[in-house]
Amino acid sequence: MAKWGASPEWELTEVAESIEEVIDLRELVVFNDDVNTFEHVTKTLIRVCKHTPEQAEQCTWIIHYKGRCTVKNGAYAELKPMREAITEAGIDARIL
Repeated sequence: MAKWGASPEWELTEVAESIEEVIDLRELVVFNDDVNTFEHVTKTLIRVCKHTPEQAEQCTWIIHYKGRCTVKNGAYAELKPMREAITEAGIDARIL
């Protein structure tokens, strides 16, 4: 419900914050290691997260240089099977 005199930007921010609270958005984060190859991580992100090859490669480089990368955002229930598939592939991933 619009408040008298409220700016459209404020209303959009309020709606976005309300939606985030309802959905409880989380991050699926993949961490760097000295075991997995670039190719393995890239292919896993394509298969599990439905990344494009370019997106998966960019995430893999970020993981390599920064030590971690958020590869997907979403509700916990949506991210849990992805995390399980990534960890089953031998890659360290956590939902934060």
